[in-house]
Amino acid sequence: MTLAGYMMEQFTIVQYAEFFIRILIACICGAAIGFERSLRFKEAGIRTHIIVCCAASLMMIVSKYGFVDLTDAAGVNMNGTRGADSARIAAQVVSGVSFLGAGIIFRNGTSIRGLTTAAGIWATAGIGLAVGAGFYSIGIFTTIVIALLQVIMHKYTLSADNLIIGQVHCRVVHSSDFHEKMNEFVKKNNMQIIASKIAFNDNENEDTTYDLTLRMNQGITMNDLTEFLVSNEGVREVRCEIGK
Repeated sequence: MTLAGYMMEQFTIVQYAEFFIRILIACICGAAIGFERSLRFKEAGIRTHIIVCCAASLMMIVSKYGFVDLTDAAGVNMNGTRGADSARIAAQVVSGVSFLGAGIIFRNGTSIRGLTTAAGIWATAGIGLAVGAGFYSIGIFTTIVIALLQVIMHKYTLSADNLIIGQVHCRVVHSSDFHEKMNEFVKKNNMQIIASKIAFNDNENEDTTYDLTLRMNQGITMNDLTEFLVSNEGVREVRCEIGK
C-alpha cells in the first residue's frame, strides 16, 4: 500500500466532509471580519481576510492530522521516522513564505498594493503543505475555494475591494464656496479624503491651490471628477489622476 493510500484509509468520508466544512466556516468568519474592515475603508478588504483565514484553517488541519501516516495501525513508527519532528520543516515554510509575501506588499503614496497577492502566496504554501502531507482532497478543495473566490470577488467587488485612489490638483480664484461644494461632492459620492493640502497664495488673484488624495468607488471616472471641478466658478487649473 502506498503512503497516500494509507492516509486515505485513516479518515472516513464524513471526517473529510467535516474538514471541508471547517474550511468553509473559516472563509465565512474571514469574510465577516473583512467586511467590517472594508466599511471603515481599510486597505485589507474581504478577499484578503478570506484567503488568510481559509489558509490558516487548512494549515491547522494539516498540523493536527497530516502526520498519521508516520505510524501504522498498531501505533508503531514507520521505518526512518522514529524521533523525527515531522512538523519542523512545515512550520518553517509557514513563517518563511510570510517574508516572501511581505516583499510583494509596497506602498505607493497613500495606497498599499499587494496585500491580496501576498495572502494568496501564503495560502498557496498551505496548499503545498497539504498535498505534501498526502491530504490531496483537502488541498484540491482549498485550491478550488480560493480560486473561485478570487475570480468571483474580482468581478463583483465589494466595499474596500471596490475602492481606488484619486489625486486631485486644482487652483481656484475668488471662490469662497468651493470648499463647501467639494465637501458636498465627496459626501454625495461616498468618498474619503485621506490627505489634503490647501495653499492660500499671496497674490493679486487671491487664488487657492487644492491638492487632495481621495479614496473612492471604482464607478467614479476621471470625467466625473473633471466635470465637477470645471463646473465650479473660479476654477482655473485642474489635474486629476486615478489609480488602483
